[in-house]
Amino acid sequence: MKKVAIIMGSDSDLPTVQKAADTLASLGIGFEIHIYSAHRTPDEVREFALSARKNGFGVIIAAAGMAAHLAGAVAASTTLPVIGIPIKTAYLGGIDALLSTVQMPSGIPVATVAIDSAVNAALLSAEILAVSDEEVAERLEKRRSDDMKKVLEKDAALQAQFNR
Repeated sequence: MKKVAIIMGSDSDLPTVQKAADTLASLGIGFEIHIYSAHRTPDEVREFALSARKNGFGVIIAAAGMAAHLAGAVAASTTLPVIGIPIKTAYLGGIDALLSTVQMPSGIPVATVAIDSAVNAALLSAEILAVSDEEVAERLEKRRSDDMKKVLEKDAALQAQFNR
C-alpha cells in the first residue's frame, strides 16, 4: 500500500496537521510527517519531492500558513498528487495562505482544501489511494456509513427533544 507524506512548514502547524495524521491512522493508511520550509529549506523540499514516489508515497499533503508556498514548491518537483492545507494565521485568518496555495500556474496543480481542513486533506488522500486499493476504498465506505449513522442518531435525539 502506498503511504501519504505530510509536510508542514513549521512545527506551529502541528495542531492542524495532527488531525490529518489521526484521520489517516483511523483508516489504516501509513504516513510520515516532516517539517520542511519552502523558504528556509528549499533544497530539502525539492529532494523530498523528487524522491517521494520511489520512497513509496502515493500522495503528499503540504500544510503552510502566511505565504504558503510549500505545496507549490513540492508540486513543482513531483507528479504525485499534492494537497495543500492553508493554515490559519493571526494576520489575515488564513486567507493569505489559501490564496497562495490555490493560485497555482497552469501545469503545476495543487488540490487545495479549506483553511485548516486537515481531515478533508486526509480523506482526499485516501480517496486518491482508493482508486487502486480496494481495502482503502472499503474503509472509506465504512467511515462514510458510520458518519451517516452518527448524523441520523443526532437527528433522532433532536426530534425526541423538540418534536412532540
